Amino acid sequence: MHGEPSPPPAAPTLFDWEFAANPYPAYAWLRTHSPVHRTRLPSGVEAWLVTRYADARRALADPRLSKNPAHHDEPAHARGRTGIPGERKAELMTHLLNIDPPDHTRLRRLVSTAFTPRRVAEFAPRVQELTDRLIDGFAARGEADLIHEFAFPLPIYAICDLLGVPREDQDDFRDWAGMMIRHGKGPRGGVARSVKKMRGYLAELIHRKREALPAEAAPGEDLVSGLIRASDEGEHLTENEVAAMAFILLFAGFETTVNLIGNGTHALLTHPEQRARLQDSLAAGDMGLLETGVEELLRFDGPVELATWRFATRPLTLGGQDIAPGEAVLVVLAAADRDPERFAEPDVLDLTRRDNQHLGYGHGIHYCLGAPLARLEGRTALATLLTRLPDLRLAVDSTELRWRGGLIMRGLRTLPVEFAPVPN
Repeated sequence: MHGEPSPPPAAPTLFDWEFAANPYPAYAWLRTHSPVHRTRLPSGVEAWLVTRYADARRALADPRLSKNPAHHDEPAHARGRTGIPGERKAELMTHLLNIDPPDHTRLRRLVSTAFTPRRVAEFAPRVQELTDRLIDGFAARGEADLIHEFAFPLPIYAICDLLGVPREDQDDFRDWAGMMIRHGKGPRGGVARSVKKMRGYLAELIHRKREALPAEAAPGEDLVSGLIRASDEGEHLTENEVAAMAFILLFAGFETTVNLIGNGTHALLTHPEQRARLQDSLAAGDMGLLETGVEELLRFDGPVELATWRFATRPLTLGGQDIAPGEAVLVVLAAADRDPERFAEPDVLDLTRRDNQHLGYGHGIHYCLGAPLARLEGRTALATLLTRLPDLRLAVDSTELRWRGGLIMRGLRTLPVEFAPVPN
């Protein structure tokens, strides 16, 4: 006799603390059993999760999926939960993560001048200087928390330099950003105060720079000055748009790099053969493995878990599921980048992987504008750490580490390490 057919396995629990520590088994279940999955998020908002690579790549480039929260069919109070802390303030709404063409095309063209290959290459010595200075701060101790002492401050200081924030004010930005990254679950309390202070500072900075702007562009002009000049030359960029652009570049530009450095270092320390191979390559002066290695780290355990919100403007079908206008869609980059239909042995870390068109920084017109700078910071940070602290090791068992369980980003709260003290 044949028994009754086995019931389908139960869907995994999503977005709790256990899930944050290792979401990949749950994503593997979704790819197999429910690749476009309707779920209620911890905020109460319902959304479709897209988990397969082919569907994800298609969704990221589909013009029927808008970035504008005005297309969301949730009530206004729920729409406010779909963005960055403080985003309900109208003056912070007009930025690249929240708009569609043609406004997106115009703003992206203005900001893209800051991230040309030449501009990023010119910034490399400053990134190396910041990296060495931060390592100097703890190298002699023989121990450190690499998140708070290294991965976090490096991109903050770098993006402040790029924006044109005077160095005497950059520690204030570090404090404000630290409050946002530690308590980024909601807009209240310290987060709201930090957003307000940052917004006020940016408004004042924009005003000062507009007053002092010379008639001709100076070499190496900072980004805020460049945006102001574009506005004055007829691009119709309002002061609020300049402030919103500066804010989102700071907010989106630092946490992705914090997690790239933190997650990447953790992956290397928990895969000693891959780490040793990279160290040998660096010692031989070969940067090739560093290049492919950073791309593999972005695929294997990237800094951005889910792409930012999209909202259907017309009916569409993804992965066999019909999505109605007004419904929210979240593309799960972390799941797509472990899809065995696209990547051979996707759960294996292989720094030599060549066929690696991962989605770690998105795809299509909303591909991360700051990706070249983030890659530069990631390569510089990892290469310098492994070279200057060759015996770097975790100070606790990997299972004791705690992860920040957000919706968009995923990264370590702390990364305690030990190494032989190195006199400065």
